[in-house]
Amino acid sequence: MVRSRGGRRIGIFGGTFDPPHIGHLVAAIDAQHALDLDLVLLTVANVPWQKAGSREISAAEDRLAMVRAAVAETPYLEASDLELQRGGPSYTADTLDDLRRIEPDAHLFVILGDDAASGFTTWERYEEVAAGATLVVVDRPGEPTPVDERFTWVRVDIPELELSSTELRARVGDGRSIRHLTPEGVAAWIDRRGLYR
Repeated sequence: MVRSRGGRRIGIFGGTFDPPHIGHLVAAIDAQHALDLDLVLLTVANVPWQKAGSREISAAEDRLAMVRAAVAETPYLEASDLELQRGGPSYTADTLDDLRRIEPDAHLFVILGDDAASGFTTWERYEEVAAGATLVVVDRPGEPTPVDERFTWVRVDIPELELSSTELRARVGDGRSIRHLTPEGVAAWIDRRGLYR
């Protein structure tokens, strides 16, 4: 890939991360490699407005600590607390505004899993997000993720990993191991804080 001159290429991979798991890391690492990104920010939602009220969500500070543990040994990935600092509901359009103030020359890439990409037009101010960043969907093998064709999307193929945060919470609640499904530091934080019991 030929790099343009200018600021850093920064990926924003937002989520609830309750908890983060290997699938999140694989998506972020593969997007970083495919797009030659200088940095991927795993951006922890303060109040994930699309999930609020649907289930109990762990404290934002715990979710941030788990993401920090997950990326601690991984080059190019960084935990971001931008949305926690801002407070209130977490909207990607606001996060992009914050990043443009911090680093005005950056080229921004919003990285979405297939479920988020297929529901992109339900987002608050999604037109601003599409105008302010390159939209990236991480696709699993097989049928491409259906996306709104009014917008330009970059597709990054990732391995098929049948894994979700919902499954990890259930495994912890049932007393089953989550070893190898999430980094050891994340599992240690869950155990220390008694999350998902």
